[in-house]
Amino acid sequence: MEAVHDGAARRWGLVVALVLVTSACSKSHRTSAPPSTTTTTTVATTVAPTPTTSSPLTPIAGCPDPGPLAAPDPNRPRYAATATIDPVNATVTGDVHVTFVPDLDVTELVFRLWPNSPVMAGSGVHEEIAGAHLDDGTALDATQPDATTVRLALRTPFAAHTPIAVSLTYVLTVGGSNDDRVSHDGDTLRLGTFLPLLAWEPGAGWALDPPTSIHGEAATSTVSDYDVAIATPPGYDVLGTGTRGTDGHWRATAVRDVAFSVGHFVTAEADVAGVHVTVGVDRAVDEDPNRQLALIVDALPKYEGRFGAFPWPTYTVATTPGFHGGIEFPLHVMQAAGSATRSIVHELAHQWFYSLVGNDQARDPWLDEGLASYAEYVLVGSLATHAADPVAAAVRGHAGDPMTFWDHHAADYYAGLYEQSAVALASLGTTDQVDCALRQYVAREAFSIARPADVFAALAMVFPDPVGVLAPAGLHP
Repeated sequence: MEAVHDGAARRWGLVVALVLVTSACSKSHRTSAPPSTTTTTTVATTVAPTPTTSSPLTPIAGCPDPGPLAAPDPNRPRYAATATIDPVNATVTGDVHVTFVPDLDVTELVFRLWPNSPVMAGSGVHEEIAGAHLDDGTALDATQPDATTVRLALRTPFAAHTPIAVSLTYVLTVGGSNDDRVSHDGDTLRLGTFLPLLAWEPGAGWALDPPTSIHGEAATSTVSDYDVAIATPPGYDVLGTGTRGTDGHWRATAVRDVAFSVGHFVTAEADVAGVHVTVGVDRAVDEDPNRQLALIVDALPKYEGRFGAFPWPTYTVATTPGFHGGIEFPLHVMQAAGSATRSIVHELAHQWFYSLVGNDQARDPWLDEGLASYAEYVLVGSLATHAADPVAAAVRGHAGDPMTFWDHHAADYYAGLYEQSAVALASLGTTDQVDCALRQYVAREAFSIARPADVFAALAMVFPDPVGVLAPAGLHP
């Protein structure tokens, strides 16, 4: 996520079995088609590209080959959802069916309703679960200890590795406009992290972090497969996570979340490095989508060269009115009108740091914002500028703190977290050395929920004392 401030190897071996349809461009084809502007968001349905044994990584002298990306958990959750969207009245209704195989014993299911977070709730956004039951018909009683948390007690505990299938009915009302992930402006809707989200962290259990009250993230979720049937009135365009089939279903494999933008888009599209990129600008915004597209077409293969493959077939961006900053989601970004170059490439960097390598965004926000900022600063050549920016004494040495700390230091959030952690990483050594360590981290932790110790382990492969160097910034294993 780009804070409201002046102004995320190879394809994994199982990709051949994925159900996603993709662009026909193969991963080894490094040139992109010329951007073309259209007025439709329809993407042609084609066959999946054939995996390649070649790596997109740019060789770095002395840097070991990190090997292929770790494969996603074969027992990851599967979501089948519906979303009936009324853009004029700003409502979304639907059902969610989740098949879930916990790796620990469970006595309850916990879903998070992130649209009820403070920023969105303050503008009139509200989501509720209207009913829940197991596939055997057992109704589940819901308790809601806070606005974003729904607990569903299981009458009989489920042992680890036992499949659980649950269905929910949800109702989402999108009030006014705000700068967060669920918002309504005219007849344009932003719908990010809007489905009830299973809050499971493998090996740890339920993620119960409180929502943040500033422009930042708190969601934690394991990668899952999604099939979302979206229905809108005639004449509306949708951009979002995954690939849209001719049946109106959006499908995505091994992603942490889904997001969709609904409006009337003028789009520009291109194929680059085996990824079909679509940039849409709502017609209420006076902006050429080709500007953003050109930046992405340039930046995506450069990030792949530094950190490893972008292992999904699509990436979409939607620019909508009534919005400032940018918000990243797996394979989809919501961007404000007039966004600076750095914001556009920052959100793309999140496809590696948050989307591919996940983290508990409330507990360890520097693992996505700090690493994405480092990637951005190197790409646009702004490291020296950010290193010279002052960091307020109140947040100096707190770059590794959780969002509960930053809620009380919102004015210094960007300098204290984004800049301080990125500059600290850069201080370890050369850009090639830091990139070498990060490509090890990406390959090892792909599709997981990483912790600080994981990135420190990768840094220790390259640097003699990453703990000591990063401690003054407040970054610790």
